[in-house]
Amino acid sequence: MPKFPHAPPAARLAALGPERVTLPAGTELWRIYFRGGAHPVRWGAFRAYGPTNSRFDHHLEPSSVQDRKIAYLAAHGPTCVAEAFQHTRLIDRRARAPWLVRFALGRAVTLLDLTGAWPTRAGASMAINSGPRPRAREWSRAIYAAFPDIEGLLYGSSMHANRPAIALYERALDAVPKTPLFNRPLADPALLRPLRNAAVDLGYGLL
Repeated sequence: MPKFPHAPPAARLAALGPERVTLPAGTELWRIYFRGGAHPVRWGAFRAYGPTNSRFDHHLEPSSVQDRKIAYLAAHGPTCVAEAFQHTRLIDRRARAPWLVRFALGRAVTLLDLTGAWPTRAGASMAINSGPRPRAREWSRAIYAAFPDIEGLLYGSSMHANRPAIALYERALDAVPKTPLFNRPLADPALLRPLRNAAVDLGYGLL
C-alpha cells in the first residue's frame, strides 16, 4: 500500500474520528501576504478562489470563486518566509509588495492534527505534509466533509523542519480579529536583519 494513497470516503474518516488540537483564544499566528501583483489581498482575508496549487485547498473542482475559503499561517515568522518564497528560494522584499502580519486569535479554534499518528491511522503517512499536492488537496476535501467541527489543519512545514503551520478553513473566519498586533512590509528597514537571519538559516537569497 502506498504511503500516501487517495483519500478514503468521508464516511470512513468520520467513523475513525479526528485527532483534535485546540488553539486557545489569544494564540498568536503569523502570515506573509501580498498587497500587490495580480491578486492583491488584505491581511485577514481568506482566499475564495481555488483550488490552486497550494497543499490543502479544500475547494471543489473545477477552480472557481467559492464559498469555501482558506488561509495559510504559521506559528513563527521564519516559517512564513520559508513557505512564501519556497518556489524561487529568493526572499524578494518588494515584488508583489509582501507584508508580514501577526495577530491573536479572537476565539479558540479547533484543528485536525496532522503532525502525529492520525495520518497513519487514516491510511496515509506524514507524506500528507510533503507528498503530491493534488492528493493532499483530496484529503483536505475529505477531512472537511467528514468533520464539520474541524476549522483547519495543523501540519508540519516541509520547508522549515516540520515547524508548526496552519491551514484555516472559512469556518474560522470569525476568529480573525479586526486589528493585527504587527503588520509591516518586508521592505521595512526594521525587518532587514531578521530577514537576513532567515535567509542564512534557509539558504535562500535576499533581495
